[in-house]
Amino acid sequence: MTAPLSSSLLPLALTMGEPAGIGGEIALMAWRLRRDRGLPPFFLIDSPDRLAALAHATGLDAAVREIADPAETVTVFDEALPVLRQDLAAPVVPGQPDPANGAAVIASIDRAVALVRAGQAAAVVTNPIQKSSLYAAGFRHPGHTEYLAHLAGMSEEPVMLLEGGGLRVALATIHVALKDVAGQLTREVLLHTARVTHQALRRDFGLSQPRLAVAALNPHAGEGGAMGREEIEIIAPAVATLREEGMNVAGPLPADTLFHAGARATYDAVICQYHDQGLIPLKTLDFDTGVNITLGLPFIRTSPDHGTALSLAGTAQASPSSLVAALLSADRLARQRAAA
Repeated sequence: MTAPLSSSLLPLALTMGEPAGIGGEIALMAWRLRRDRGLPPFFLIDSPDRLAALAHATGLDAAVREIADPAETVTVFDEALPVLRQDLAAPVVPGQPDPANGAAVIASIDRAVALVRAGQAAAVVTNPIQKSSLYAAGFRHPGHTEYLAHLAGMSEEPVMLLEGGGLRVALATIHVALKDVAGQLTREVLLHTARVTHQALRRDFGLSQPRLAVAALNPHAGEGGAMGREEIEIIAPAVATLREEGMNVAGPLPADTLFHAGARATYDAVICQYHDQGLIPLKTLDFDTGVNITLGLPFIRTSPDHGTALSLAGTAQASPSSLVAALLSADRLARQRAAA
């Protein structure tokens, strides 16, 4: 017996992502799983002609129907994948990004954000983009997260949190060379990351008393300064300030003993100092269904925790599991924020 479709007050807005990547086909696959996984209604901002051709070429049994307004999603969703038209400038060849389509990729993001902020969609779910292709088209932002902050008119940086396998990791520094992490890690950066994470855990995740763990930067938490002083001069003072503000925060804690099952039972999220410190344990625990969640935005945004997978594009071999998880997460967070 299949599960009934869940329903939000509003549908979710799914962006196109890189059209030469796997975004279109995993969206079609996710729609096919709508009943088995109890997916909330969502619409895709993309070219309906491209998606119909993609479904045919890949042998995916998925109907596509163009809609003129997000409000049509709920009535269409049971029978076909609703698509809000966003035309492309050039034909799409799977695995071969074309900068000529960069403007459409960006427009898809712009429209999703505008629809959510106008109260016509519940949350933004973004398919992966190919940044090199967008850069060639004139895109000037480091990535999705920074561009979404720009669209929201934010002066402060949002926080990247990833969730999967019963683990949540928030990143103090993100796409930074390892040799540059220590130079970018400041008390203010840690305070901002922890405060935004704490607020989101309360408002969007429904945790009344969130427990945060703060990872050390150096091996063995620096061994009293013998292997680095960041724990003494930056991390510990930040933790002390957070505790003074009333937060339940532990740290700095050695990263090599922070992610086993017993340790994970003692916190709700870890503040990690650099990208791989958080991503390696998370992807080891849950490689297929991790979700990227942007904290601190005035709207909910989630994304699959993977890239465009150009080598798989057009083969129908990519897994939709992470996108399915991102859609379910967006629905859950949007409901919780609305209730809060």
